[in-house]
Amino acid sequence: MSHQPMRGMFPVLVTPFDEQDRIDEDSLRSVVEYNIDAGVHGVVIAFATEIMKLTEAERLQVAQVVVDQTRGRVPVVVNTGAVSTVATVQYSQQTEDLGVTAVMCTPPAADVPVDEKKAHFKALSDAVSVPIFVQEAGTSLGGALLREIAEESERVRYAKVENAPPAQKVYEAIQHGGDLVTVFGGASGTYLIEELRRGSQGTMPWPSHPHAFVQVWDLWQAGDETAAREVWEREIAPILRVGGLVHKEILYRKGIIKSARWRSPQPALLDDVGQRELDEVCERLEIG
Repeated sequence: MSHQPMRGMFPVLVTPFDEQDRIDEDSLRSVVEYNIDAGVHGVVIAFATEIMKLTEAERLQVAQVVVDQTRGRVPVVVNTGAVSTVATVQYSQQTEDLGVTAVMCTPPAADVPVDEKKAHFKALSDAVSVPIFVQEAGTSLGGALLREIAEESERVRYAKVENAPPAQKVYEAIQHGGDLVTVFGGASGTYLIEELRRGSQGTMPWPSHPHAFVQVWDLWQAGDETAAREVWEREIAPILRVGGLVHKEILYRKGIIKSARWRSPQPALLDDVGQRELDEVCERLEIG
């Protein structure tokens, strides 16, 4: 794979589980293929992949399966963050050895001193040879500190920004990052249009409806903002409005995965009204 700058639609994959709570590798491969066939520009393993519910061995298993299935056709970005710098470095090195394209980490907790935050990313940067995404989700660095970290850490060249208010935070990161940090949006693609207007170079949405996200990106790159917004409103917004973690259910209805179950403790299910709303959206979008 050529080492062109990463940009575009990078869906965060789900981890399918079978009825014995084991990773369903065949379904995971199917999710990867479904997204690559849709034209995505990369795939991601992160919080929506339920990595916090996986054992260390399972996290590496998921990364290995995804790297193997992509076969270098698109970049693979993996969240390798941990509470400690030592654990972050070790897991990042293990994941790099599997052949991932980049790693992604959230900053240390808000009460950690600035110098420690800088040292955290500097240690990671010195320990790996792949690019690093800084994921601003929960703990916010702000554009100025993000720039300082990138200046001191050679591998920090990307950011996924999804703190509230997302579009404004993306713009702040872009203004400070300049040509040093490539900024992606997040937050499930909820503010994709607003982020693109402010210069975002991509986003990391759910993997349940990738064709729509790719279409929005292609139309935006062609300069047709009106058509891009119309696709977002018609194909993406209805799913976002249903709420809840409906994306495994959508993938199940599409026949991409064999089971829609989440690993326990499972997230709150839709109530009866929400379930009917999901049914209506799926019927309208001809899902399942």
